[in-house]
Amino acid sequence: MYLLLEYALAEDCLERRTALREEHLGLIRAAHERGELLLADALPDPYDRALLVWTAPREVVERFAAADPYVVQGLVTGWTVREWAVVVG
Repeated sequence: MYLLLEYALAEDCLERRTALREEHLGLIRAAHERGELLLADALPDPYDRALLVWTAPREVVERFAAADPYVVQGLVTGWTVREWAVVVG
């Protein structure tokens, strides 16, 4: 079982992310190194969503989102956590 953290991105996210990007990526890299986070990136054309695939418990994912500077500073306008039962792969 995986969890998907889906971010809805602000229209000006690409323009505003520079100042927060290293802190955001640091949190992502740390979660990946701990084995909690498998994949993460924004969906292009348009850049309006991002997906993060987790193997961690829901509370870990929710704590991550609450602490993410993109969320805290409004680059993420909303987020959801959903279970994902993968059939193949």
